[in-house]
Amino acid sequence: MPSSPAISVVVPLYNEEDNIVELQREIANALEGLDYELVLVDDGSTDATVSRVQRGDRVRLLEFEKNAGQSAAMHAGINGARGDVIVTLDGDLQNDPADIRPLIAKLDEGFDLVCGYRAKRKDTAFKRLQSKIANAVRSRFVGDNVRDTGCTLKVMRRECREALLLFHGMHRFIPALIGGMGWRVTELPVNHRPRIHGVSKYGFGNRAVRATMDMFGVRWLNSRRRTYRIKKSP
Repeated sequence: MPSSPAISVVVPLYNEEDNIVELQREIANALEGLDYELVLVDDGSTDATVSRVQRGDRVRLLEFEKNAGQSAAMHAGINGARGDVIVTLDGDLQNDPADIRPLIAKLDEGFDLVCGYRAKRKDTAFKRLQSKIANAVRSRFVGDNVRDTGCTLKVMRRECREALLLFHGMHRFIPALIGGMGWRVTELPVNHRPRIHGVSKYGFGNRAVRATMDMFGVRWLNSRRRTYRIKKSP
C-alpha cells in the first residue's frame, strides 16, 4: 500500500461490534477502484468491536487505552490520516458510504470542506426537533452557515486539519473552525439510515450545556484568529 493514499476514511468507533463488519464491506464497495486507506479509531470499546475489525493492507486501527470521547477519536484519526482528502463518517451505519464520492467531487468546484446534511433524518421526532433547534442556534451564533453539523459525514482537504484544536465537543464545530481559518465550506444532502444495531452514545442531556459553552469559546477563538500567506518567489 502506498505511504500516502489519495483518500483517508476516518471512522470513530465505540461499542459497534454488530456494525463494523458491514460498515467495512460498504466502504470497500463504495470506494472500489480508488486509492484509499481506512483509519478506524477505537474509543475504548468494551465489547468485541476491535476483534471484529477486518484487518488488511488498507486498514489502520488506532486503539485508545480508555474512552476519551468522539472529538478525541475524530481528532486522532484526522491527524493520523495520510491522504490528501480526508473523509469522516460514523461507525453506526446511519451514514451511507455511497455518499462519499459525490462529496469528494464537490471539492473539485473549489471547496475545502464539504459537509453532509441529513435531508430526511431517520430519528425520533424529539431528536429531530432538538437537533433542529441546536443547529439553528449554533449556526447563527458562530456563523458557520451549516444546517446540520451533527452529521459526521464530511470531506475535507488535508490542509484543513490545522484548524482543528482538540477540545471536548470539537466535532460539532468542525465547519466553524475550518471556515474561521478562511477555508471554503459548503454542504450537500446525504442519505440517513435508521440505527439497526446498538444504541446512540450521545444524548441531549450530556451535551446541551457543554455545547452552549463551547459556542462562546469557538466564537471568541474565531474572532481572534489571524491568517497569512507567504509571497511566492519571482
